Amino acid sequence: MRPKLLLVEDDKPVAETILYALATDGCDVSWVATGGEALAALAGGGFALVVLDVGLPDANGFDLCREIRRRHSLPIVFLTARGEETDRVVGLEIGGDDYVTKPFSPRELSARVRAILRRAASAAGTAAEGGADAAGGEAAGSLPFAIDPDRRVIRYFGQPLELTRTEYELLAVLVRRPGRVYSREQLLERIWTDPGASSDRSVDSHVKALRAKLREVRPDLEAIATHRGHGYSLCERWQGGAA
Repeated sequence: MRPKLLLVEDDKPVAETILYALATDGCDVSWVATGGEALAALAGGGFALVVLDVGLPDANGFDLCREIRRRHSLPIVFLTARGEETDRVVGLEIGGDDYVTKPFSPRELSARVRAILRRAASAAGTAAEGGADAAGGEAAGSLPFAIDPDRRVIRYFGQPLELTRTEYELLAVLVRRPGRVYSREQLLERIWTDPGASSDRSVDSHVKALRAKLREVRPDLEAIATHRGHGYSLCERWQGGAA
C-alpha cells in the first residue's frame, strides 16, 4: 500500500520537485500551501507523515507543528531554509522527527521520509507482539499500561494518553522492558530517525514531557526512573495497582 503523505509548502516549484520525488518513490502525496489547509486536510485522517515547511504565508511552521501534535500523532519532517542549530533543536524538541534544510537533495528527503516510515512501522509491529486486552490493545504484563498499536495509543490506568509520535515510541520502548535501564544514546538510536541531529537534551525533554502527562493521570506515582549517569527505566513495581 502506498503511504499517504501531506506536503505543506507554499513555494510551487519546490513543491513540484518534492511531489515528483516522493511519488517516484511510491508515496501518495497531497499538497497544500497554507497552515489552514494543512489542518483541514489532516482532519480527514489517513495520513502517515507530514512534510512541513517552516515559512508559510499564514502560519509559523513551528506553531503549526505544535497544533498538529495537539490533534494528531504522526511523524513530521521540517523543510526550511533555516540551518541554525537552535532552529533544528527547537524543531526537534517540539515534536519534529527530522529536519531538512534548503537547498536539499530530493533523493535525500525521500530517503529520510522512508526511514521514518520504516521506523514507525517497526515500532508498531514490535508493540503488537503480545496478547491483546479487552480494550483491543497490548497488555503490558501486570503494568498499568496497554498499547494499542493500530491506533498508536497507550493507556495508563485505563486512560488514553495524548502523545506525540516520539513520546509514543519512547514510552513504548520503556513499557516493553520494565526495569531495563536505557542510556540516552540507546534511546536516540531506537527512536530518532537521525540520532546525530538530536542530543541527550532531546531525550531529557521528551522524558520530562512524558512524566508530566503521566502525572496528570496519577500524580502519586513516578512511572519513569532516572539513573544518574546511566539513563532511564520504567518502574517495575506498582503500589497503586495495575489497570
